[in-house]
Amino acid sequence: MITIPGQLAIKTIHGRNGDFKVGRLATSIGEFVVKNAELEQYDEGKYDGDFIVTEIRPSTYNANGRMVIEIRAHLGGMTLSKADGLSRDEARRLTPQEIDPLDEEAQAPAPATPKAKPKAAPRNPRDPLIDTTPFGTEPAAASAEASADADDAALFGTLWPLAAVFKLDATVDRRILRQQRDRLDALGYEFAPLSQEWRRAQA
Repeated sequence: MITIPGQLAIKTIHGRNGDFKVGRLATSIGEFVVKNAELEQYDEGKYDGDFIVTEIRPSTYNANGRMVIEIRAHLGGMTLSKADGLSRDEARRLTPQEIDPLDEEAQAPAPATPKAKPKAAPRNPRDPLIDTTPFGTEPAAASAEASADADDAALFGTLWPLAAVFKLDATVDRRILRQQRDRLDALGYEFAPLSQEWRRAQA
């Protein structure tokens, strides 16, 4: 494991699973491909800083009838000092024919997941012996809000309810991290790349 200064260029690629991010880390000891899951939180751009490299290894994958061999660096963390946008030429130099890391992970055997238990049939909400809702009143809005809260609690786990400022757990499954990112965007949070924190946008 080494800590080395460098610049990480992150590009957004539009794949069949939706948008995903890949990075290219330029350092004094070489240039490496980075596909850490936490890159999914970042906007396309260039990020200067110090990078903790835990592993450097060759990797291969097939894309569009060709075999690609690349040298990957796995990051154990980073301290960023500057963020800039990518120029058109810089974006073009980053390989556009990348395979989605989700597709790479899908090639590995996945553990069996238990089948979901069938849900019990709901009781009649209009049973006059149980329901005390005034006639003509529909509790649909409250029910939808409770359902959204339950979904968010399941998605964010111990982070729920969300604080005004927090960090996501980058060790979770990449697909879940993408869902968390998209939900945070919908909830009005913004990602601050230099501090690597999500922050509730000011009204």
